[in-house]
Amino acid sequence: MNQLAVNQLLRRTCTFAAALCTGLVMAAPLYAQDGGAPAAPAAPASPRGKPEMTVDALSVVRVRAQAAPNARSGQTLGRNREGTGVVIDSSGLVLTIGYLITEAEKIELSTADGKVYPATVVGFDNATGLGLLKSLVPVPIKPMDMGLSSDTKERDMVLIVGFDGVAPAYVVSKRQFVGYWEYLLDEAIYTAPATVNWQGAALVSKEGKLLGIGSLAVGNAMSTGANVPGNMFLPIDLLKPVIGDFIANGKSTSVPRPWLGVTSQEVGGNLLVVRVSAEGPAEEAGLKAGDIIVGIAGDGIKGQADFYTRLWKMGNAGVEVVLDVLRGNRVENLSIKSGDRNNYFRTKATY
Repeated sequence: MNQLAVNQLLRRTCTFAAALCTGLVMAAPLYAQDGGAPAAPAAPASPRGKPEMTVDALSVVRVRAQAAPNARSGQTLGRNREGTGVVIDSSGLVLTIGYLITEAEKIELSTADGKVYPATVVGFDNATGLGLLKSLVPVPIKPMDMGLSSDTKERDMVLIVGFDGVAPAYVVSKRQFVGYWEYLLDEAIYTAPATVNWQGAALVSKEGKLLGIGSLAVGNAMSTGANVPGNMFLPIDLLKPVIGDFIANGKSTSVPRPWLGVTSQEVGGNLLVVRVSAEGPAEEAGLKAGDIIVGIAGDGIKGQADFYTRLWKMGNAGVEVVLDVLRGNRVENLSIKSGDRNNYFRTKATY
C-alpha cells in the first residue's frame, strides 16, 4: 500500500465511522438473552431520536490499577496505571493489556456513568502480553463476541474503542513486532490513523466483534517506508489457546522461555544494552548498560528478532546462556543463568 492509497483510506474514515457506529448502537439493546449478564440499558436518545454511542454499548470499561509499593515494574510503568478493558463473558471476565496489571495490588473497573466495580487479577501472559481480570461485582455490560483476527486484512475498516470514546481506523499492515523488552510477536495488527488512550483498547470489526487489544502507539504503522503514525494491537487469536490456563492457573502453563532481563536497542544488527532489570539474571551476571551484545556462544546475531528466537530455542528458563559482549575494544564471554520472567514480579496473580 503506497502513501496515496493510505491518504485515500484515511479521508474515508469519518464516513465509515458514522455508518459503523450507528449500526453497532442500533444493535446495542439486543443484549444477552441467555440468562447471562444483566441487560445493559438501551442507548439514550439524541434530540433527533437516534441512539447515541456510549462505550458501555461497545463492551468496554475503564481500568485503573495500582501496583504494589515495591513493584519491580514501577520504575518503567509507574505505580498508578490507567487504560481500557473489554468485557468478554457474562461472569465478568475483562481482557486488557498485561502491563497495566503487572504486580497490581488494587484494580478498579468503571463504566461510563462513573460507577466503580472492584476487580482482581486472573492472570497475565508475558509471551503474548495479554492480561485478564475478573470483576468482583456484576458489571451490567453485554460481553463482546470474539472475532477471528487471522481473517483481518489490509484496508479493513475497524473501530478503536477506549474508555473515553471511539475512533475509526483502518488496518494498514499485519506483520512481525519486535519489542526491546525481550518480546516478539510473529504477527501484530497495525492501524492508522493514530489514536490516544490505546492501552487495552478494543479493536472492533464492522460486525462488532473483538479483533485485538491495544498495546502501543507506533511511529510507522505501514509495512512500507511510508511515514504513517498508528497503533499496534495484539491479535485476539493469541488469547484462545491460553485463556483456559489463565483461569485455572493465573498464567500460561506452557514451558517458560529463558529470560535475561535486558532492555536493548538494535544497532547495526547488534544489541546495545540500554538497561538491565534490577536483580534480574543479566544484572546478577554483570551485564551493564552500554555493553553491546554481538553474539551467542560465538555465533553472531542479526538483530533483536534473531537474538530472541535463538535465545528461546536454547532450552527452558534456567538454561545457561553465553553472550558475546563488546566492551571497549574487546569481546568478552559472559555466562548468564537465565530466569523465568513469570517468577520475577513480586505480586502473584490471584483469582
